[in-house]
Amino acid sequence: VQLQASGGGLVQTGTSLRLSCAASGRDVSRVAMGWFRQGSGKEREHLATIAWSGGSVYYADSVKGRFTISRDNAKNTVYLQMNSLVPEDTAVYYCASGWPSYMDSAEGYDSWGQGTLVTVSS
Repeated sequence: VQLQASGGGLVQTGTSLRLSCAASGRDVSRVAMGWFRQGSGKEREHLATIAWSGGSVYYADSVKGRFTISRDNAKNTVYLQMNSLVPEDTAVYYCASGWPSYMDSAEGYDSWGQGTLVTVSS
């Protein structure tokens, strides 16, 4: 499967962005989808995961209440709505698909997108 992340850009503090991740090559409607990010000089951070049905979601504490993950299986696409952005959210954002053992697990993803850069200015 190929994952194509898009929607990143340069925004100001307090604004919003919606990232998209379009999947091709495989029907991802039966796998979990997750979003991760990696800031400069930082380790990769697991932000959110949505189950294949959309019925279960996980958020890291750092984004809970500000970010929302959703999916449209008919379009083979997962989204990350990001609100109230702050400079600390500056990072390359990646989407991934797979079968994590637990919703909060960062392991178990076997396909990764190329990343989209989000820069939040103060």
